[in-house]
Amino acid sequence: MSRPIAHALRVTTRVLDGAGWLAKASAFALVLLVTANVLARYFFSEGLVGLQELEWHLVSPIALLGMSYALHQGEHVRVDVFYEHMRPRVQALVDAVTAVLTIAMALYLAWISMPYVAASYQMGQGSPDPGGLPYRFLLKAFIPLGFGLLALQGMAALLLALERLLPARAEAGNAAAAATPRHGKPA
Repeated sequence: MSRPIAHALRVTTRVLDGAGWLAKASAFALVLLVTANVLARYFFSEGLVGLQELEWHLVSPIALLGMSYALHQGEHVRVDVFYEHMRPRVQALVDAVTAVLTIAMALYLAWISMPYVAASYQMGQGSPDPGGLPYRFLLKAFIPLGFGLLALQGMAALLLALERLLPARAEAGNAAAAATPRHGKPA
């Protein structure tokens, strides 16, 4: 593997691991928040609208940051009925095509979500409920961020797939070069 590709993959891994950590922290915070909210309602007959909204808001980073992390860790759902019976080069080709489609879809969704986030920011959108949370644009900003991270993961997957595809070509070229003597005539 070339140095630039290895470096790009290391950086991508760090970024996606950070996103995964934030998704995990959000999941843990959600569990604590739901527990606290249930206990407050049960023992004190109290519930805060802001805390209930925060429960819903925490689902966004869990899903939108967690999807790229899960894909990066290989914890996504894949139908292996056909894939497991393919030759390694065909698997690499399938992975490359899948990565390109993932990149295209993720960049498109990140792009079309930007005006949605900008409009929310410009109008100072907050919760319509009394006691609800302000700054709803921060929540909506997870949409382009999450799909941007998914595109980044797609790029890493594409690099890995190409790395598996290209050595076979290089080896074939090296074998042809080894069969040709230095004076240029075939052996």
